[in-house]
Amino acid sequence: MTRYQLIKVAKFLQKYKKINTIYRVDDTIIKVEFDKNESIFFDMKKGDSFAFLKDDYKVVKYYMAPFDIVLKKRFTNALIEKIEVEDGNRILKFFTKKRSGYKEQKTILQLEFTGRNTNAIILDSNEIILEALRHIDISTSIREVKVGIKLSKIPPRNFTSSKKEEIEDIEEFLKEEYKKRENIRLKLAKTQKIKNIQKKIDRFKSLLSSIPSKETLEKKMRESYHYADIILANLHNINVYSKQIRVKDFEQNEITINLPTQVKSPSLASKLLYNRAKKYKQKLLHSDIERKNLKSKIDFYENMKNIISKCNSLDEINLYMPKGKKNEKKKKIDSNIESFFYQNYKIEVGKNEKGNITLLKKAKASDIWMHIKDIPSSHVIIHTTKKSIEEDILRFGAKLCVNLTKLNAGNYLVDYTQRRNVKVKEGANVNYINYKTIGVTKE
Repeated sequence: MTRYQLIKVAKFLQKYKKINTIYRVDDTIIKVEFDKNESIFFDMKKGDSFAFLKDDYKVVKYYMAPFDIVLKKRFTNALIEKIEVEDGNRILKFFTKKRSGYKEQKTILQLEFTGRNTNAIILDSNEIILEALRHIDISTSIREVKVGIKLSKIPPRNFTSSKKEEIEDIEEFLKEEYKKRENIRLKLAKTQKIKNIQKKIDRFKSLLSSIPSKETLEKKMRESYHYADIILANLHNINVYSKQIRVKDFEQNEITINLPTQVKSPSLASKLLYNRAKKYKQKLLHSDIERKNLKSKIDFYENMKNIISKCNSLDEINLYMPKGKKNEKKKKIDSNIESFFYQNYKIEVGKNEKGNITLLKKAKASDIWMHIKDIPSSHVIIHTTKKSIEEDILRFGAKLCVNLTKLNAGNYLVDYTQRRNVKVKEGANVNYINYKTIGVTKE
C-alpha cells in the first residue's frame, strides 16, 4: 500500500475504541475485529501487502505459532489509545492498553507495508520485540527482528502524493482492493490448475495412443504362434547354435525365421515364442478395457477442466482442487477415484467403471450412494455414519455426479440412497431401492 492509502486507513479506524479479537485467517492475513463487531483485514504478503474489507472470509486453518499466541494475549479486548502512520514510512501502528492483574499493559502492533521487508511486529511500550510474523537475522538484513531486542527505526523517506491517488470513499476502496486482487489471483489459479489438469489429459492421451491396434496385436499373436509351431516341427533339422533358420512352413513355402537372441536353443526359442503369443493374446483381450478406462479418465478431467474454468472464487477452486501440503507423506491413491472434502465430509467419485466398482466395494452400509437416473454416470459416495445429512452436502455430491460425467448441458435427475440399499448386479451395474432424487442443471 502507498503511504497515502495507509493514512486514509488510519483515519478510517479512528472511530474504533477497542479491539475485540485479532487472529490470522491465512498464512499472511490478519483479521482485526473491533467494537461494533466490525472487521478489517491486513494481508502482510511480501511485495503485495494491503488492507481490505470483506463481509466473510473463510478461515484456512487455526494458527498456534508463538506470534499468534502473543497476538491473542496482548490484543484481545484491548483498548485503543491511538492509531497512526509513522512519519516518513509506510508503517501503521496500533497503540493499545489492557488490564493484566493489577497493572496496565501497553502494547504496540506495528504493521510494516515495506515491500519485500513487509512484517507484523508486536512491541511492548519500550519498543522491545515481543514477537513477529517474520523473524529476521542480522546476517540477512541490516535491521534485525528478534524477540527480546529493541526494534531499530527504519530511516524516513520523502513521499510525494499524487492527485490520481485521491480516495473519496475509503470503505469502498478497501472492498474493491480485495476484489481486484482476488480476480487477479483467481485468474492465475485457474490458469495453473487448468495447466495441471491438461498435463494429466495429455499423459492419458499418450498412453491411449501407445496401445497397439487390434489388427497389430492379432498379427503379432498369429505370427508368434506360427513361428513357434514351425520351429517345434523342425527341431531335428536346426543347429543348436543357429541364430537364423531357413525352413519350409506347413504350406511348403520356404521362410526365414530369426531366433530370439536371448535363448540358447531352438526348443527354448519355440517356448519363448509361445509365451510371447500368449501375452499378445492377453493384451488383445484387455486392450478394449484399457482404452475404455483411459477414455473415461480423459473425459473426467475434461469435465474437471470445465468446472475449474467456471469457478468464481479461490475458495471454490480449492474445494475441487485443494492445495497439496509440501511435507505431507504421499499416501497410496487409487488413480480411478477422485476425492473431495466438503464441510468435513469426504466425497469420492469414480473416474471410470473400475473406479465405480471399487467405490461400491469399499463403501459402508451407512454411506450415501449417488448416480444419475437412467444414464450411465460416475458413481458418487458420501462417507457418513449419520442417518441424515444436510441438503447442501447432498446437492454438492449431486453436482459432482453430473458435472464430472460426460454430458451435454441440460437438466438431470440424480438418485441417492444409503449404500445398504444398493445391490450390485454385474461390474458397476446395480439395482437400488428406497431412494430420493435431486435435480441438477449442467451449464
